[in-house]
Amino acid sequence: MYPAINIGPFVLPTAAFIYLIGIWVCLAAGERAARRLGLDPEIMSGLLGTGLLAGFVGARLTFVAMYWSAYEDNLLGIIWPINSGFSLWGGLFFAAAAMFFYGRYKQIPAGPYLDALAPVLVLGLLFASLADFLGGPGFGTITTLPWGIDSFGISRHPVQLYEIAVAALALLAWWFFAQRQSFAGQLFLITTAVYCSGRLFVDAFRANTWITNGGWHGLQILCLLATLAALFLLMRHSVQVEPVAE
Repeated sequence: MYPAINIGPFVLPTAAFIYLIGIWVCLAAGERAARRLGLDPEIMSGLLGTGLLAGFVGARLTFVAMYWSAYEDNLLGIIWPINSGFSLWGGLFFAAAAMFFYGRYKQIPAGPYLDALAPVLVLGLLFASLADFLGGPGFGTITTLPWGIDSFGISRHPVQLYEIAVAALALLAWWFFAQRQSFAGQLFLITTAVYCSGRLFVDAFRANTWITNGGWHGLQILCLLATLAALFLLMRHSVQVEPVAE
């Protein structure tokens, strides 16, 4: 809708601008979440910085591997220009792997820092949806509802706004349970369950979603599995086994 932002003589790609703002917000949110949960904000910053660097490099390398034929005769193109050509899923995988090994190296307790990491992940996905809405290639299915967004003369579901609403609901759930958690990792599981169950629903309104060979929405399958896993772990920790009376 708005692929570029004009600031004087400069023209900035909208998606890249949104991602830069999102990175700053996520880093700040990570430190605030750590302080709210009584954790070390410096360790949290190191964890996020490691994940950010690995995710950036991994997203680029994954994209290059996927489209190697476009780079095999232009190796310089792998590192320049770097304003386009990234794989979101590749970046998430490398970021998660880097943070895992960083946590093992620093001997960071997983549960508490996953709780602090949960709002950062949701905020990152929120900004990804916002960038997709303003300047990305994503678009929703055709609709006749009054809040449809005009796209080249066709009214479509504002699916990215639905995704942002789901992210806001997940952040609200994290904030509500932040001082009510009963075990380490509970906030991460609750946030995961709320966000993934919401995305399970709204992905049905995305027209350019990942479709499997069987015609299923790939993201819906992943969200369903993540939701069920989070709910199972929550119920497992919530069940209190009463001692047997002698």
